[in-house]
Parts: sequence; C-alpha cells; structure tokens
Amino acid sequence: MTEPLGFSTRAIHAGPEADPAYNAVTPPIYATSTYKQDGVGGTRGGYEYSRSGNPTRTVLEETLASLEGGRHGLAFASGLAAEDAVLRAFTGPDGHAVVPHDAYGGTYRLFARVYDGWGLRCSPVDLTDLAAVEAAIVPEQTTVVWVETPTNPMLNVVDIAAVAGLAHAAGALLVVDNTFASPYLQQPLAQGADIVVHSTTKYIGGHSDVVGGALVVNDDTLAERLRFHQNAMGAVAGPFDAWLTLRGLRTLSVRMERHCDNAERVAEFLVEHPAVSEVIYPGLTSHPGYDLAARQMRRFGGMISFRVAGGEQQALDVCAKTKVIILGESLGGVESLIEHPARMTHASVAGTPLEVPSDLVRLSVGIEDADDLIADLAQALG
Repeated sequence: MTEPLGFSTRAIHAGPEADPAYNAVTPPIYATSTYKQDGVGGTRGGYEYSRSGNPTRTVLEETLASLEGGRHGLAFASGLAAEDAVLRAFTGPDGHAVVPHDAYGGTYRLFARVYDGWGLRCSPVDLTDLAAVEAAIVPEQTTVVWVETPTNPMLNVVDIAAVAGLAHAAGALLVVDNTFASPYLQQPLAQGADIVVHSTTKYIGGHSDVVGGALVVNDDTLAERLRFHQNAMGAVAGPFDAWLTLRGLRTLSVRMERHCDNAERVAEFLVEHPAVSEVIYPGLTSHPGYDLAARQMRRFGGMISFRVAGGEQQALDVCAKTKVIILGESLGGVESLIEHPARMTHASVAGTPLEVPSDLVRLSVGIEDADDLIADLAQALG
C-alpha cells in the first residue's frame, strides 16, 4: 500500500504484525526480566534486560509514536514518571520553566515541591495570554515551556503553534501534555511541540485498569537523551501494563467518538439547568477557546467542568448523589466519573496560584447511554 494508513488502522497494525515464534495476532506478554545472550555482548533482537527494553513495551512504544505522528515513543510506569524524565533530562539547578496557571495538581507539585529543591524555578502563567507567556520566558534560563490543552480542570485551550514559536525563539523546548485530547483528537508534534506527554492511564488505556505514562518525540537527539533517563531512572512500564495499555489503544478512536458524542449532549443539558451557573466545555460556542479548539482538535473531547449556583456545598452534594456516574479520581475510562477538584485531584494546589474554584465539579463523560447520564445528573442537581 502506498497511501498512508488511517489512525484506526495504525492503532491496530503498528509494530510487528504477528509474534515471530507462533504467529499470534495479539502481541504476547514477555514476562521476563532478562534474556539469554548468544555470546558475551551478543544480544538477540537488542534485548538484554527488561528495564532497558522489552518486546511488549516496544510494540506499545512504536504504536504510540505512530499515532502521535512521531518517530520515537517511550513508555513509563506513570504519567508523572514520564514528566519526571523530561524535567530530569532538560532542566537543571537554577533553571526556569513556564507552566500553566491551571495545570494538573500533580504536575504543579512535581515542579513546585519536588524540583524546587533542586533549584528549578517555575512561573505559572495563563497560557492563553500570549503576551504573558512571552513576558514569563527568561532568555537563556527558561529551558521548558509546559502546555496542557485542554487544561485540567478549567479546560482552557492553548494555541500550541503560537506558544511553540515563543518557546523556540528563546531556545526553550515546548512540552505538551496531550492526555485530555488523546492522539486521536490532537497532534501537538505537527503543531510545533518538541515533546508530547501522556498519562496513558487515561484515554489511551481507557478501561481504568492500568497506570502508565508515555513520551513521544520526533528529534533523534531528544529521544536518545530521554531514553537514557528512562533506563537510568528505571520507572518503565512493565510488560503486562504495556499489554493492557496497547489493548486499550487499539480501540481509542471508536471510544473517543462516543466520549465526544456523550459529552456534547451532557454539556447541552447542563447549560439549560438552573442549578448550574457555568458550563466549561470547548465544544460550546460560548467557550472562549471554541474557535481555536475547532481548528486544533478533531473534536472537543469527553471532559466537562461546571460550576453550581449553590457554592461548594452543592458541588459536594452533586458529587455524592450521582448513581450511574461514579465518584472517583482519574478520567478517560469507559465509565463516567465525577469529582470535586478542589478537594480531590487538585487538593495539592490549595492556597497556591493554581487553586481551583470550590464550586467546581469535573466530569469525565464515559461511553454509557447518554440518556442515563443526563437523568443521573438531573436527579443529583435536584
């Protein structure tokens, strides 16, 4: 075939077509820590120890790279382990990074409470304000500009290409956390990003049964440096975790279509509900980033945040009253999840510039019947 393969086809067929030993169509789980060598220094297939490389992990890494339009993929034990490898490889003592002012709480904790002890300074900035981004970048000191889009949990949409231009003009790398959009909805490398980060726990795995992370890059030199840190630090995806993640990845496109379908209907319902004071969803024309999201993304995603008129107590009540939608942290699984960010996923940023509103509720809209989700929210909102 001369025509490039489509996304769904690559999700299923990227990497080896079949197991070379028995022609199994599903990649096997190579549950081994080490490999018999043909001689001293003579590895078979390049594998010698599974921290450095494992055939199951290789298939996942090759598939992730293909779906993100990159040359190199690296799989980690968690999304934060992947982020840690980036910071370890490309920041240093007395360095500086620009981060979103509404970043995921775990990411901000890594920057502000782990790497600050190493001397790294970070500046939280509204990345939708390009003038503010440019002002926050410190020439010859800023090494990384970190983007989430859409952001967690405020669902702001950031212009990847524009921020890439600002970062590159100052000699900094642009890192894009693409977890909320997934490779199906958004391709940051094609828009100027240097490194794409994923918590593969979320949409890529898709079934709330595995924790993992990933990096995807195009540049060979960046990949070599990241792979060194992946091996040296050792927070790699195990073979069973890699296999589960790969299994989820194969159905990513069909799941994302259903997530988006359902989220659009739920958002429309919430907009009309008198107990809801604001609905934050990039697919609403009222969202300030709607036009950008329409250009930058295939569709608008499965995440919705909304604020309730009754303040924090009502937000807590709504989270407690849903019956189909599960109260829980994380996102991107086939089941719908509801949470109170201020007390749950973003508790670590309380009292910081990244503190989220106490009346905010975050929904990860699953792939159930949309009518059931709407009825559940209706009874919870009262």
